[in-house]
Amino acid sequence: MITYEKFTLNNGLRVIFHKDTSTPLAVVNTLYDVGARDEDPERTGFAHLFEHLMFGGSINIPDFDGPLQKAGGSNNAFTNNDITNYYDVVPSQNLETALWLESDRMLSLAFTEKSLEVQRNVVIEEFKQRYLNQPYGNLWLELRPLAYTTHPYQWATIGKNIQHIEEASMQEVKDFFHTHYHPGNAILCIAGNLELDEVKRLVKKWYDDIPAREKKVRNLPQEPKQTEFRTKTIVQDVPSDLYVYAFKMMGRTDEGYNEADLISDILSRGQASRLVKRLKKELELVTDINAYIMGSMDTGLLIVTIHPSDDISLEQIDDALWEVFNELKEKLVPQKELKKIINKFKTAKTFGEEGILNKAMALCMYEWIGNIDLINTETEVYEKINSDDIQRVAKQIFQKENCSQLIIKASKNG
Repeated sequence: MITYEKFTLNNGLRVIFHKDTSTPLAVVNTLYDVGARDEDPERTGFAHLFEHLMFGGSINIPDFDGPLQKAGGSNNAFTNNDITNYYDVVPSQNLETALWLESDRMLSLAFTEKSLEVQRNVVIEEFKQRYLNQPYGNLWLELRPLAYTTHPYQWATIGKNIQHIEEASMQEVKDFFHTHYHPGNAILCIAGNLELDEVKRLVKKWYDDIPAREKKVRNLPQEPKQTEFRTKTIVQDVPSDLYVYAFKMMGRTDEGYNEADLISDILSRGQASRLVKRLKKELELVTDINAYIMGSMDTGLLIVTIHPSDDISLEQIDDALWEVFNELKEKLVPQKELKKIINKFKTAKTFGEEGILNKAMALCMYEWIGNIDLINTETEVYEKINSDDIQRVAKQIFQKENCSQLIIKASKNG
């Protein structure tokens, strides 16, 4: 049981406190409800750019890392298509240093041309290194616009192309900050061997005066139901062929999401999973195969990635793959197999929430999706899933017209 207390400041900042007596450390985790899906289609990559800009100096503190390191702390952040998350880990007696730093960059960034130019160049270099010049690095740049025709999930977190970041003006950067980085659009979690009254006092001291801003009403174009099979082949200089199948699935809070999560585990979690056992061990068609879900808030994707064995055709892979999918649609998963998969989920969840940082992040995530109690009750939801539920959702997902297929073919095989 992960215990927590919640309170909200007058400016709209939601605060979660988790008391953990097992550690001398404290965590300040800030989740902003902004990701790549909130970007202008002509100015993509801004949420990720801000992940960097937020470390470039705030309105009263020119250096974020220096004071935190002097206090014995560390920090980092990540951005995806739904959210941006910043975290600081400090000795608990130095909690106030982290609150001072985080509250100041929530108040405002320094917005200097120098900082923008430095971080712009960092992001552009990351785009080149990780997405353009790395084998399979362009996978998401190619797969997302193939799978999504309408929803802003059609571009990757890094953005559609480098030009959007190269051409970003200071005014556009300021507008993006003032729209999304404010108390009403954030969830703050403080965890550590602390007392609630002291946490409340410090949070009010550093955050209460940050002006409230109106939370932008999100009105994104929703992805229409996919009605045709899509496929795209790219020939490029990669070590071996890669096949990717992307099936549309339910969003994070939709009915069927948890069942789809278990389906991906049935397919490829562990050596006894169906795809690994059939395609890799028995038929030796693949050298590697994985299935996973994206965990997106809106219409998501169940992804299957395949590295075929030498001299194995796409048709051989495709036939064997659909045999496994069709089995899930036509036959009930045995209770013993389902029970084993649910136990693996419970184990992974327990380990995933070990440590004070992971617990702080998880509390923010569950609050963000609208039900913080799930941090303690989600395993019960999974335990109630039965074989009929798995079959019903498998029938929804594994339809040919619901699939987008990306083939990255090695030049030597092209």
